[in-house]
Amino acid sequence: MSDDDDFMQESDPEQYDFEYEDDDEEESGDVDIENKYYNAKQIKADSPEDAIDEFLGVPALEDEKGDWGFKGLKQAIKLEFKLGRYDSAVEHYKELLTYVKSAVTRNYSEKSINNMLDFIEKSSDDRKAYKCMEEFYSLTLNSFQSTNNERLWLKTNVKLAKLWLDKKEYDQLSRKVRELHKACQKEDGTDDPAKGTYSLEVYALEIQMYADTRNNKRLKALYQRALTVRSAVPHPKIMGIIRECGGKMHMSEENWKDAQSDFFESFKNYDEAGSMQRIQVLKYLVLTTMLMKSDINPFDSQETKPYKNDPRISGMTNLVDAYQRDDIHQYEKILKENQDVLADPFIAENIDEVSRNMRTKAVLKLIAPYSRFTLAFIAKQIKISIAEVQDILGVLIVERKLKAKINQESGTVAVQSTSNLDHLQRVRDWNKALESLWSTVLIEGEGFKNEDPHGFGSGIGPSFDGGQDSFWGNGMSMRRKGPLRGRGQKMHG
Repeated sequence: MSDDDDFMQESDPEQYDFEYEDDDEEESGDVDIENKYYNAKQIKADSPEDAIDEFLGVPALEDEKGDWGFKGLKQAIKLEFKLGRYDSAVEHYKELLTYVKSAVTRNYSEKSINNMLDFIEKSSDDRKAYKCMEEFYSLTLNSFQSTNNERLWLKTNVKLAKLWLDKKEYDQLSRKVRELHKACQKEDGTDDPAKGTYSLEVYALEIQMYADTRNNKRLKALYQRALTVRSAVPHPKIMGIIRECGGKMHMSEENWKDAQSDFFESFKNYDEAGSMQRIQVLKYLVLTTMLMKSDINPFDSQETKPYKNDPRISGMTNLVDAYQRDDIHQYEKILKENQDVLADPFIAENIDEVSRNMRTKAVLKLIAPYSRFTLAFIAKQIKISIAEVQDILGVLIVERKLKAKINQESGTVAVQSTSNLDHLQRVRDWNKALESLWSTVLIEGEGFKNEDPHGFGSGIGPSFDGGQDSFWGNGMSMRRKGPLRGRGQKMHG
């Protein structure tokens, strides 16, 4: 039963005796209580403070604690919390908890209290509200621990752990998750299948804590363990959280492929749960697509296609389009015009790698026709600083993707041809292969003696290691001395 639902008993259509006289006084009292409750509901939107007084007057009209008093207190507490009257809310919540032992049924009280805690959790936005929430949780735990309501005890503790996660109180959170893990186990220390759902919620909280504190070692172990839990049917939002943290973990390891897979699974779970976090995770999915240097559009899948034109992710959509077209100028323009994209610390941290990839590709494409150019020329064309151009070229040279020399004094770059060196290496490889073949034939085969009078050595092929065959002239040309001189005497790489 929801907070606003009231018990409405339907009459038996065959029983209309209309004999009221014995119950007139009792029914009159019930009508007064009901009228007061519904009158308060009618004015709570326009006059919340007057409505609080009306709701608090409902319990006083009951001869003993019952459903209407319980409902009136619930409504009053919500309004007090919403208006920031936290001390009053706490006092009336204490009174409300006295109803749960006898005045209302166990299932109704459990659902109502859980809904109450959900309400204050969503309405909390400052330090005083958080402190009030802690008091609510503490009172709830004390009340339901004495009634042995383990299910509500677990739910309330999970909410308390979430509060400490939001407040980044990791010491308290660590102690609480250890307590909750133990509560989700049997006496022998193994996981209790009946509490698998709660166990996954605790894993999700702990995984978020390790993600926030960048403890990847613990995060990885917990992430893998959480994925092995098979005894639960978790809420899709819980799996969305676990998969999102897994994706961030893989990103920190530069494992773009697994990160993309986890973000996609996280998006699907958030989407199923109706969580707004799906939009943020979809941005992460687009980010990994660019980091993977993939040509596949992340919005081609059935699940993501409906969000392709969503204005909340238009910045990332346009960004990946420019990236896949290698349009550096459009990419930089979109990034500059959509600063909200960088508001997420995770995106801001990883977008630099994407931007660097874009600029590196642009530099290589731009310098391809040139054997000599200036750093200033590249900086002007790509619209980045000279220092960044020099940094990019330095990395390309170190990674042997570019053979060039940078003159920092003049700000010029001279590209050196690598064709001769490549040709030299191929010849060396060929010679090594011939020597290996000759060794095999001579030693492992029947063997034979070379009688060639032209001084080719003892092998069946030419030798380029000293003797009559040598490389000379800056290592860029190969000349053979001997009777084979003539056509093809000199080769240039």
